Amino acid sequence: MNETTFGTYTISTDPARLDAARIHHWLSTDAYWALGRSREKQDRAIAGSLNFAAYETTSGELVAYARVVTDHATFAWLCDVYVDRAARGKGLGTALVAAARDHLAPCGLRRILLATEDAHGVYEKIGFQALQHPGNWMSLGHQ
Repeated sequence: MNETTFGTYTISTDPARLDAARIHHWLSTDAYWALGRSREKQDRAIAGSLNFAAYETTSGELVAYARVVTDHATFAWLCDVYVDRAARGKGLGTALVAAARDHLAPCGLRRILLATEDAHGVYEKIGFQALQHPGNWMSLGHQ
């Protein structure tokens, strides 16, 4: 388990602290990439991932979430980054992603990937860049 602080928030990788129902609600009702995702599918995603969550330090309320799918050796996929609407605009999303990046740094990963339609600026702040050769990448399944 890893913990760090950002302002009035605590960012943690402790899976026991996660509020899976709240995460599911956020993603399945308000995240364009996960609309309609079932609770069972979200629970499997959480169980198979390295999870990062931000909590209001005094109340312990979950206010942001991100997960990473990784082999801890060569590759990671950052996904499901979500900040509660009431906590947006304070730099928390950037801090959450930076905490994930920093947590993974000792692994010596060749790359960390993500996909976004609308938050490029958030990720660029901590070093993410557009793919130099997007034509090299392929996908299997629904796009």
